Amino acid sequence: MNLGLRWKLYGDGSAPPPGEVVRPQERLSWGRTTGLGAQHVVAMFGATFVFPIIMGLDPNLAIMMSGVATIMFLLIVQGRVPSYLGTSASFVAASVAISPEGGNPALLTGAILVAGLALALSGIAIHLLGPKAVMAAFPPAVTGAVVMLIGFNLAPVVADNYWPFDQWTGLLTMAFVVLATVLLRGFLGRITILLGLVFGFVLSWVFDLVLGAAPLPESEGGGAAPRVDLSAVGDAAWIGLPDFHAPAFEGSAVLVALPAVIALIAENAGHVKAVQEMTGDDLDPYMGRAIFADGLATSVASSVGGSPTTTYAENIGVMAATRVYSTAAYYVAAIVAILFGLCPKFGELVAATPAGVLGGITVVLYGMIGLLGAKIWVENRVDFGNPIVLVPLAAGLIAGIGGVSLTITEGFSLEGIALGTIIILVGYHLLYRLAPPSMRPTPAPDGDGAGTGESDAGAGIVLGSGADTVTGEYSETEAGGGADTGKEDRQGGAAGT
Repeated sequence: MNLGLRWKLYGDGSAPPPGEVVRPQERLSWGRTTGLGAQHVVAMFGATFVFPIIMGLDPNLAIMMSGVATIMFLLIVQGRVPSYLGTSASFVAASVAISPEGGNPALLTGAILVAGLALALSGIAIHLLGPKAVMAAFPPAVTGAVVMLIGFNLAPVVADNYWPFDQWTGLLTMAFVVLATVLLRGFLGRITILLGLVFGFVLSWVFDLVLGAAPLPESEGGGAAPRVDLSAVGDAAWIGLPDFHAPAFEGSAVLVALPAVIALIAENAGHVKAVQEMTGDDLDPYMGRAIFADGLATSVASSVGGSPTTTYAENIGVMAATRVYSTAAYYVAAIVAILFGLCPKFGELVAATPAGVLGGITVVLYGMIGLLGAKIWVENRVDFGNPIVLVPLAAGLIAGIGGVSLTITEGFSLEGIALGTIIILVGYHLLYRLAPPSMRPTPAPDGDGAGTGESDAGAGIVLGSGADTVTGEYSETEAGGGADTGKEDRQGGAAGT
């Protein structure tokens, strides 16, 4: 059985000359491959540990399980789809509803585990039915609306949970991320979240020295506390296991988490298309495998208390810049991530991230998640003049974002993202079936399928960490050589995630 674990040495093992690429089943010398693997770790790093903190999960465990998930993914796709699986942002909104302020992590990971299984089953169905099944079930109008629901439902989290702790640190961190997104190019432009975290950490430390402790909001009892508290870092061991926990299950929690599956299907499909465009390989037969692998990896990670996973556009950006698509580098990155996860001292350092810094970063990230929904609509030319599109999406968005609740029984109700998604999905498909053929929306022409070059690309959205917009169009000039494609690098930096 071919698991993609054999790599042919590319030339003499040195970097490819302009116009040439290193294919997934080739590799450079092991020294250069190790360096590339470390670069992939840096690219995924910021978002992979930021989102577990936001969801109230262990960042050390998330880093470690991202390495395990990446190895699982590469084995399942037989080394044909080079990608790194980091923490998914698609479940952040669900975490706010299921486990506010990290109060019930077991219930959250249980819901994520079930959603991961649903994603894996979707991957099997897509493998059997073909990639066009993605568009049939989740057309761009529906996918864009669900992604928008996921993002904009998070606005109160920033306003209530992070920003009040240290508004000036939050504002300056936000400004740094926004400016870095535009001013930094190439690889630095893809890790602006990580750079923003470092900037905010240093800024908070300086504020503690100059201004003293920060006042706590009234919701926390008032008083004051240092912005940066590293006492737990000094007490932590250098080597040890992260904190595992078993998942718990509840039907209402699962319903809140399931809408993220729609975003993840579209996200994975978009990533496969992006890699296909860059490598020239026909990866459609592996799309179902990739989605199945992500779902299985999410289920495995959450079964021990880890974070949900997804393929990362930041790492696709690294491949575009280096023109090295070797899966050997991803195995190196996965092993490095596992080793990081076995260092409790590192985990405590991550957990010490000041709340004001998280406020500055999340105000950008959450908004970008929501706007990615609008991006799907624009790139697929969704027609809002058509009532089949307009009416169910309008109703679902207001019900979901506005917090409308539908009580089913005394102990069970539908609200927020779950209710909004049901209204959008059921309403759209029901109206589509009832309407005369002349009213039914038609897909965008080939070449306008969300930057993937095909109209059946599963809406072409790639969330990665939830804030990137890689669509497979990269500037070869910025990549350090190679044929000029004449296309602007549209990866959207800040998001850097």
